[in-house]
Amino acid sequence: MIYKKCRTEFFFSLGLLFLTVNFLSLTSKAQTSRQRILINSDWRFFKGDPSDAKGIFYDVRPKVTDRNDNIVADTRANQTNTVISDSGLKKWILPSANNFIKDPLRHYQRPEGNPGGNVSFVQNNFDDSQWEHINLPHDWAIKGPFYEGNNAAVGGGMGRLPIQGVGWYRKKIDITPADKGKSVFLDIDGAMSYAMVWLNGNLVGGWPYGYNSFRLDLTPYLKFDGDNQIAIRLDNPNSSSRWYPGAGIYRNVWLTKVNPVHVAQWGTFVRSRNVSASSATVDLTVQVENKSGKEQSIKAVTEVYSLDGQLRRVKKVASFPASVTNIRANDKQQIESSVVIKNPLLWGPPPSQKPNLYAAVTCLYLDGKIIDEYESRFGIRSLNFDPVKGLFVNDKPVRIQGVNQHHDLGALGAAFNTRAAERQLEILREMGCNAIRMAHNPPSPELLDLTDRMGFLVIDEIFDCWERGKTPLDFHLIFPDWHEADTRAFIRRDRNHPSIIAWSFGNEVGEQYTADTGALVAKKLYDIVKEEDNTRPATASMNYAKPEMPFSKEMDIINLNYQGEGIRDAPAYAHLKGIRTSPLYPAFHEKFPDKLILSSETASTLSTRGTYVFPVANEISAPVSDSTGGDPKNKYVSAYELYTAQFGASPDKVFAS
Repeated sequence: MIYKKCRTEFFFSLGLLFLTVNFLSLTSKAQTSRQRILINSDWRFFKGDPSDAKGIFYDVRPKVTDRNDNIVADTRANQTNTVISDSGLKKWILPSANNFIKDPLRHYQRPEGNPGGNVSFVQNNFDDSQWEHINLPHDWAIKGPFYEGNNAAVGGGMGRLPIQGVGWYRKKIDITPADKGKSVFLDIDGAMSYAMVWLNGNLVGGWPYGYNSFRLDLTPYLKFDGDNQIAIRLDNPNSSSRWYPGAGIYRNVWLTKVNPVHVAQWGTFVRSRNVSASSATVDLTVQVENKSGKEQSIKAVTEVYSLDGQLRRVKKVASFPASVTNIRANDKQQIESSVVIKNPLLWGPPPSQKPNLYAAVTCLYLDGKIIDEYESRFGIRSLNFDPVKGLFVNDKPVRIQGVNQHHDLGALGAAFNTRAAERQLEILREMGCNAIRMAHNPPSPELLDLTDRMGFLVIDEIFDCWERGKTPLDFHLIFPDWHEADTRAFIRRDRNHPSIIAWSFGNEVGEQYTADTGALVAKKLYDIVKEEDNTRPATASMNYAKPEMPFSKEMDIINLNYQGEGIRDAPAYAHLKGIRTSPLYPAFHEKFPDKLILSSETASTLSTRGTYVFPVANEISAPVSDSTGGDPKNKYVSAYELYTAQFGASPDKVFAS
């Protein structure tokens, strides 16, 4: 079953398909070959632009004239980008996506010039001593104050907190003469949003989508005889989300130092097949990057270790066959290998199973010397989805009881805190939850580490909208340029996590309404997902598309938001406008008898614990209002679990459907 913040939602499996999965994390022990340094401490922060920052923005945005904050959540997404501009820094930022664009002919070429290089905030000698001294992760908006009144700069849908505007972060990084000849990368796990990065006054690149993790190559701009100054500009628009997005560098930031020949970013893919208690076949793909400027012959050796509960290596259990390969200058090469592990410790959800983890440790050798060591954590397990019997993990039935979870941590804001996230999972487990849908964006990498270790099942989701937006300044503005890079980066980062059972590439998108045109967009995203990982089903959650529509056909599994039990389908909802459907579980099952039907959002009841408002509605499900179930004076909702959002239904109605 599945719940969402501020309203009750259930998700449960009605049938499913087939899958085996695994998981990755980036760590390293060989300090001489690879260093991954957390650089969260001792940053300086300033809200706003300097007076000399004219023209420093990503792209021209549409002007927002209506900040209507009373839009019903399932209103049809119909925002389109009508602004065409050739100004801003977009042309310099787009090349940051090239590693995740499959066709080299579509790679972006960086223009000449160094925009922003003369801005005071990016200079090494700029005095930032009066700026706020902070540590990351950081959410500049959570401390408030809250906006009040109608037509506020940031409305209730985004938390009425000051997320909007520009913020700058500065930090000096430690680069020594010993780093000469190495490749040095800046890895940002999440920055909200439209990140642009300068090093020593040089524009390095950036990434607009605030939820995705990204890497920038600092190597060409490093100085080995003095301080190296990082300056990061974020530009967080209002009217850009349907929930509280947070603001700032709200996840971890890393400095990665490697030799020129190294395992590429998120460069391993570990998956398992033929899984049983007696043996399992583990397949490994390693992508090696050569930035040395000449062809190199390298040897790759990967050993598999079992891990204990603290993720410490216990013992070696297998070795992949060693591989020798030649890699051309400034190119990448994939190495494929397989190994059979005897009597594997399987990953599975508690309480009936244990979430056992392994580490594949890949070492690269050049001329007999180790040049890189890269650890990929993963799990061995099988998942089978039966359209009638449901989910089987390692051939054992598991009833999915899940929640939708947004990325913020309540009063702590969006700044990720591992213990707070772990506490959330502990509370969810206590109430019987064993699954999470990441609504509706990529989560922090550390959250997936927790779901792996604790044994939760995960649907990993990336987009809330595509080309047709839900708010004036949301992701639809950059979807045409960034959907491929964002999707590939998302999959590569997360695909080794055993907790992930399916990919979701959309939530209630406007393309459901546009027949074949929308289905083509869905197919494009589906194909990208399957190119990056064909071991898991790919889907998008639907609140409008019907069984006979082309959009529904593009999914491996059928994710339904409220349509299963019917939307505005009971007598008490007859006066409401919006989507209206009868219960559609039977129709979808008849149309797609071999596909999973998953209720990815359901119910959406509202209540205030211990509060009862009379008279009580006669129906088993009714929309809350000031006259039905609601107490407008005290802002309460009756606790009978009968009253719902406009598009919702009570649990009684859900199970009756």
